[in-house]
Amino acid sequence: MDLVIVRHAIAPERDATRWPDDRLRPLSPGGLARGRKAALGLARIAPEPGLVLTSPLVRTRQTARILQREAGWPRAQPCAELVPDAPPRTLLARLAHSSAERIAIVGHEPHLSAFLAQCLPGDARQGLPFRKMGAALVRFPGRAQAGRGELIWFAPPKLLRALRKD
Repeated sequence: MDLVIVRHAIAPERDATRWPDDRLRPLSPGGLARGRKAALGLARIAPEPGLVLTSPLVRTRQTARILQREAGWPRAQPCAELVPDAPPRTLLARLAHSSAERIAIVGHEPHLSAFLAQCLPGDARQGLPFRKMGAALVRFPGRAQAGRGELIWFAPPKLLRALRKD
């Protein structure tokens, strides 16, 4: 199974006055624009997923919609295991039960880097931090299992934006 991991695009800083419920904080105008450019680059290097899962928070759903429009990915399904405070092992268990050959997930930091560390062999407790709209491809021999993934690539958003065709 191939797993594409994507962090949401740029959102404004937390502000309890504007968004008393942080789950409702949207992408910024700049985040929308940069997200579209990164999605175009991602479309050039990532295999098209058969299934897209996203955190139910607004900024990740908006990022998934950008990926749907710009990269041609399927419509995302909400996934409670992608909320920022969910234990990464619960996400791994959900993915292990999927029969999809290619899955993409859209989530948050530090959850994604902790999840990536669980996917890879060895002791990578710190993981690799994802920048906003950064992505990675992990390949599993069969279903997703802790420590059985191989990191194929890890791309910061600047690289993804540079890869797009103008």
